[in-house]
Amino acid sequence: MINKTFLLSLWLLLVAGCTTNTGTGSIVFTDLQTEMRNNPEGTGVAKPRFSWKFTSAGTDVMQKAYRIDVAGSEKALKAGGDGLLWSSGRVESDGSLFVPYEGKPLESGKKYYWRVTVWTNRDESAVSNVQSWSVALLNASDWKAKWIGVNDPENLAVKDNRTALAARYLRKEFKTASKPVRAVLYVSGVGSSVCYINGKTVGNDVFGPLPTWYDVSVPYLTYDVTSLIKKGANAIGVALGNGRFLTMRERGMLGFGLPRLIAQLDIEYANGEHYTVISDESWKASNKGPILENNEFDGEKYDARLELGKWTETGYNASAWKNADLMEAPKGRLTAQLSPSLKVMEEIKPVSVKAVEGGRYIVDMGQNMVGWLQVSLNGKKDRPVTLRFAEVLKSNGTELYTDNLRGALATDVYTPAADGKFTWEPAFVYHGFRFAEISGIDNEPAVTDFTGKVVYDEMATTGTFETSDELINKIHRNAYWGIRGNYRGMPTDCPQRDERLGWLGDRATGSHGESFLFNNALMYNKWLVDIEESMRENGSISVVSPRYWTIYNDDVTWPSAYFYIADMLYNQFGDESSIKARYPSMKRWVQYMASNNMQDYILVKDTYGDWCMPPESPELIHSKDPSRKTNGQVLSTTVFYSILRLMQKFAVINGVPADAGEYADLANRIKEAYNRKFFNAETAQYDNNTVTANILSLQLGLVPEGYEEKVFANIVEKTEVDCKGHVSAGVLGIQHLMRGLTQHGGLELAYKIVTNETYPSWGYMVKNGATTIWELWNGNTADPGMNSHNHVMLLGDLLIWFYENLAGIKNDPSSVGFKKIWMEPVFPEKLTHVNASFESPYGTIGSSWKRDGDKLAWNITVPANTTATVKLPLRFGVKVNADRPGVRNVKEEGGSIVVQLGSGTYLLQSE
Repeated sequence: MINKTFLLSLWLLLVAGCTTNTGTGSIVFTDLQTEMRNNPEGTGVAKPRFSWKFTSAGTDVMQKAYRIDVAGSEKALKAGGDGLLWSSGRVESDGSLFVPYEGKPLESGKKYYWRVTVWTNRDESAVSNVQSWSVALLNASDWKAKWIGVNDPENLAVKDNRTALAARYLRKEFKTASKPVRAVLYVSGVGSSVCYINGKTVGNDVFGPLPTWYDVSVPYLTYDVTSLIKKGANAIGVALGNGRFLTMRERGMLGFGLPRLIAQLDIEYANGEHYTVISDESWKASNKGPILENNEFDGEKYDARLELGKWTETGYNASAWKNADLMEAPKGRLTAQLSPSLKVMEEIKPVSVKAVEGGRYIVDMGQNMVGWLQVSLNGKKDRPVTLRFAEVLKSNGTELYTDNLRGALATDVYTPAADGKFTWEPAFVYHGFRFAEISGIDNEPAVTDFTGKVVYDEMATTGTFETSDELINKIHRNAYWGIRGNYRGMPTDCPQRDERLGWLGDRATGSHGESFLFNNALMYNKWLVDIEESMRENGSISVVSPRYWTIYNDDVTWPSAYFYIADMLYNQFGDESSIKARYPSMKRWVQYMASNNMQDYILVKDTYGDWCMPPESPELIHSKDPSRKTNGQVLSTTVFYSILRLMQKFAVINGVPADAGEYADLANRIKEAYNRKFFNAETAQYDNNTVTANILSLQLGLVPEGYEEKVFANIVEKTEVDCKGHVSAGVLGIQHLMRGLTQHGGLELAYKIVTNETYPSWGYMVKNGATTIWELWNGNTADPGMNSHNHVMLLGDLLIWFYENLAGIKNDPSSVGFKKIWMEPVFPEKLTHVNASFESPYGTIGSSWKRDGDKLAWNITVPANTTATVKLPLRFGVKVNADRPGVRNVKEEGGSIVVQLGSGTYLLQSE
């Protein structure tokens, strides 16, 4: 179960400063956002969208109207009237998500202020606290700075295909006439960077801008640095690491050249005058600092003997430094970063440190984590201290198991400048590890000498989930650690070996389940841009995006993530922006595939099959048994059909009904052709009767009417007999397995699958020591060539099943963003309670039920400005008081009681 204290701290950070300041009644604003962020700096849109949510002590509370006011200063906002840039006026609406700004044009670099007034059906009103946002540099002409760096390609070392390059350090001193009223830094240091002003770190993110396909777009960050600028002499410094700009492998991975920097500091004085500091050839630069190497795969080498002193402060003697080199600008356009950067989101301590032979010490973090170690150790001058990282130990318990890291060295080295205590952590690398091996020290360290810095994209944790089954709780916890460990400005496949890439197929359905655990909308919106920017002009999608590995397979199943994730963002968050912005490229892909890879309405090309179908032998990565393998044409055609159904929906959202008609017609033709070729009406089997072939056909809507139960019977028989009640599908089938079984009457089989502890199962991973999710069902025995211990693709639809089915927290299909909630939990015989919550776009949805046989008690929380439809089996004997406030439309329907609830808290229990 997720640490509740950690969740609480995140939530307090989220709502800080967002409470009501005036109004009548009990309304309290709990969140106010501009472009899905609180008081953001540097939004890159001309018409930002506003969202808010609130609580109320009342029951059945709905917003009935709102008014948004926007001004160029807080004073003008409060004064109102002609000083406003825009007022929506009173709008009769219950909408509180993504209301677009419709006022006067916004200016680059300016800061704006807004607040919202809401009125409810309970005759309450409230005015929010003042919120703000600043606009990024919207036009290329706003940039006066130049790209600079150290142009030393001769110092780039390559050994065994690994690249090694020292960090760069760039600095500039400048003077200000007075203390500024506002100072804003716009900066892009690619690949990785950290900025300083007057000796203090700018911001609390790590690695600087997020990775993109730099030939199309280059993100920059915006910081308000007013508090760091003083009257008189000032200094700005930037350390540059290699990140994803410099390729980590000379062959097989694409890069863009040496690291480089562009920075522009705008300083505004009280009299309205501006002074701008720009990066140019007048800056000083050095590559002779302590960071000798930094490669995300291989680690960081740091030599404290080469430390540069107070190089980020004024008065520093930079006589040994050279003038910065002007660097060629990256091909991509400078773009305000679309989602928050990475951040140290949690710190943990080891559970043990033990001495082993050879003067080594093994540190056990107790958890497979992603980030790095901060160490406080005693060292000897000139004697390197080496930190090596791994996810597991060898069977002897004294050596790291590194075979599954492939070519990644995963090693940090620190060389002390003097005898004695030092404290250090790397700046530009991260590792996926549970264990670390320390060598090069004489004194045995304590657990207090190590801190694990857990790093991923800054985002709130939104879901909690706990049940009476401890194995399920552990699986959920492993998923939580695995998912966040693979967020690195994109969802990566793994965090430890020499890959760490945005494979599309891993997240097609997984993103939906993840959205219950994390507010990951901004990161996934950003990743869809990465996918589009990595596309070919003809529409072909690289199945790794950004395309550091460029792989245009022109199959269907992996690129489906582009469509599924856009739909997830719409359904789970109410955000249609990706559907609208990406629709032309989506349409281009569909046309390309239909023209080039469809024969007689069958999609004929597939690359990866039903990836990671549990193999029949423990040492195998992939099954060799033909009866376990699903025909690639079945996979491609069923998934393409589902994409066409989504495209019908997307066409309607984009206001092009003619497109919707064309997609519907093509989908119908594909369905007919597919069933002609692959469906055996006599046996109700698809092709060779794999679970994946049958469940994709069933769940994606291709089964002919009247055959659904027979097809489902084949799924059950294959799972129970051939697979002995265990996982019976690979990456594609598992995306639908748990929900498909439950929807069609196989709840107890689904529960058996999730609670199995024998191979293949999630429980088998837990039983064998996993604290994240493995890449392979047989991760403890398979070939190490593809055997990550932190991969989340095998989760499939499990998290969706946890939250939507076991907890009964689901967006009503007739709404988006949980405006309407569908609460219909299922009750496996051996499960006696579920306690879950989800911070939806409208507020906290709670579902906590306990069951003793047919006696049930269910506590429900419905957030303000939403409604919920609740459905329970009649066998529990729950009676609902139809006269209670918030309760309406009570009825019995098909063996269930169905009731609609307004906002508030409720207890439904058996009599």
